[in-house]
Amino acid sequence: MVIRATTVTDLLDRADAERTAGKGESAAALYDQAAGTARAEGDLAGWTRAVLGAASVYVFGAEPGRLPAQLYDVLVRTEDVADRARLAAALARCWAYAGHPERGAPFAAEAIERAERVGAADMLADCLDAALAVHWGPDELEVRQAMVRRLDEVAAHVLDPDARLQAHLWALQVACEVLDVQAIHRQMRALERLGEESARALFFAASRRLMLDLLRGRTDTAEQLMAVAADAGDRAGLADAWLVLKAMDAYSAAQSGNTRAVAEAAEQGEAFALAEGVPAVCAEMSYLWVCADRLDRARALVHTFRGSVLAELPRDVNWLLTLQCILEAALAVGDDEVIETAASLLAPYEGRAVMNAGAVMFHGLTDDTLARAAAHRGDHESADRLRASALATYDRVGAQWWRDRLASWRPPARKMPVAGVRSVHLHPLRGGLWQIGPDEDAVTLRSLRGFGYLRELVRRPHQPLSALDLVGSGTGVVLEAGLGELADPQALAAYRQRLRELEVELAEATDWSDLGRAETARTERDALLDEVARSTGLHGRPRTTGSSQERARVAVQKAIAGAVDRIGTVDERLGQHLRTRIRTGLQCTYEPTADDRLEWILDSPPA
Repeated sequence: MVIRATTVTDLLDRADAERTAGKGESAAALYDQAAGTARAEGDLAGWTRAVLGAASVYVFGAEPGRLPAQLYDVLVRTEDVADRARLAAALARCWAYAGHPERGAPFAAEAIERAERVGAADMLADCLDAALAVHWGPDELEVRQAMVRRLDEVAAHVLDPDARLQAHLWALQVACEVLDVQAIHRQMRALERLGEESARALFFAASRRLMLDLLRGRTDTAEQLMAVAADAGDRAGLADAWLVLKAMDAYSAAQSGNTRAVAEAAEQGEAFALAEGVPAVCAEMSYLWVCADRLDRARALVHTFRGSVLAELPRDVNWLLTLQCILEAALAVGDDEVIETAASLLAPYEGRAVMNAGAVMFHGLTDDTLARAAAHRGDHESADRLRASALATYDRVGAQWWRDRLASWRPPARKMPVAGVRSVHLHPLRGGLWQIGPDEDAVTLRSLRGFGYLRELVRRPHQPLSALDLVGSGTGVVLEAGLGELADPQALAAYRQRLRELEVELAEATDWSDLGRAETARTERDALLDEVARSTGLHGRPRTTGSSQERARVAVQKAIAGAVDRIGTVDERLGQHLRTRIRTGLQCTYEPTADDRLEWILDSPPA
């Protein structure tokens, strides 16, 4: 039997098939093998096709390896004007995606010059796309606007849907950067119409539609749009579709308060960011850990941006995004060094909208984060000005979720400082959140029942409040129905079933490191165990339960203990203060001493 050697054409055909099937890594390996074989055989045409194929499956933000060198190796051997234009565009795009746009700029210029000589509109459109990628920095917005106008003119005369897709995506990106609402809607409609012709265009139409819906605070469309994008991405064979789908899932979960889903996305994203060494993704994950109520994980990532890291970031497509996300996270965890560095770098870019690459997701306004950073350092005049500007812009573009979030925040009250007195927040915010801790280190936590009880006690120092009164007080805390005066066998069976469910929830929350959910499950489990113990006698037979006052005592004691423990995880000193000063029982009190010198802020400022 004769065994035929694998030819360059065979390898390239297999690579193309893998790319079409969405298997980017497998395709990249085959293209690399084909490039090596073609180089050894002196097959310039096969070599060119191989390196261009490898460039087409390169994932944005990943380490490019030897791909730039392979593209350049072919480029310098190529005399054909059209091939040189395509290779130069691919090389420019590769360097831009790898975070080195300055290396790609001369190749982008060459690509445009040669495409103009060829006179092919589709080729020129591709080269303009590459040029836009290398001029994606924060200081090149006017350059992008001019190039987008030219790309639009060129693509208007091209039948190829991919060329028209790139023109509409760039126009959408720039419209989002300047928050031109009418242009955003025009480009979205154009993308959706193009999606009727192309699965690739449909993927971008669905993903960008979710971006726009989340900008306006809509999460009800997320599931449908993610399903459409996933199907279209599979049919189009997009190598990096999974990255966009992860972002869609994570940010819709963040806005809807699904901390478990956010934590899962943050875990996966952090692993990718650290493996590939991508600062922008690392910064995004620090923000997502904040949304997942995991300040410990956020703090660990924020700390990696200390020193000269932020100052040395390349001013590329990800520069504004990285600073915006890391400043969000640093403000949440109170990292003064990172707040100061990030805010000083971001300050010259007041009034800018921050978008993920290619309008994948909206990340708010620089005025929003800069306002909170100014308040953090005590510059209340700047904080008021920036906050007002951000709120006005959010109102103008209909960014309801972002507007509500900022509206629920206020700079710390401007009171004359009293020597030795600390102002401490303990009050609810919108969206089931609480602000807790000293002015300079206050954090945002998910609501727990015990926070409301603590607030009522702190509001009335040295004044006994019965546990029953606390349970029935109008604190805004959601209360579960009472267990009743007598636990019959049916009720006991329900309690035991709920205990089994709670054990599963607790194990799952522990596996996911979801501290808030685990604490809630543990508190409910312990309260039910106490109730079952009081409700049963020998051999588990039902008996008459204790009084309503006793049930209230147990419920309040458990809720307060859980709340104090949660506070202690983010502010050990405050947690210890509450442990020693709060008395629980049938009567509960807050017993501060003159030496504590705390001024409690128990009500959120009006919106």
